[in-house]
Amino acid sequence: MKNAVSPKTSAELDRKIEELEKQGDWRGKTLAHVRTVIHEADPEIVEEQKWAKASNPSGVPVFYHEGIVCTLEIYKTAVKLTFAKGASIEDPSHLFNASLDGNARRAIDIQQGDKLNEKAFKELIRSAVALNVDAKPRARKAE
Repeated sequence: MKNAVSPKTSAELDRKIEELEKQGDWRGKTLAHVRTVIHEADPEIVEEQKWAKASNPSGVPVFYHEGIVCTLEIYKTAVKLTFAKGASIEDPSHLFNASLDGNARRAIDIQQGDKLNEKAFKELIRSAVALNVDAKPRARKAE
């Protein structure tokens, strides 16, 4: 997959998706789909790899727009989207199904065979972006 989504994508996530898809692993297709929906929801979002360590040398894909919107983690049984400020976001479609007890984060675990409600998911992305944009300090006008 050659940055088909946006020039603001991570080559490392491209590599991971390609590797999983070659293995016939459902997570590759799911990662690619979720990534596409994120970029459709906010074409200005920027994707980076962060927090590389010995146990995960490629790091974690992080989606930014005026701050962290969400992370995309890959587990054996799930693809997890963790929203940094998810507890402050309305979720009328009840997509959040993990990390529900914390004061800040909320997550969506997607397991094999799950179908993502794209419309509701895009609204969560847009709400997270709006929260970040609203939280940025504004420059004061000279009086």
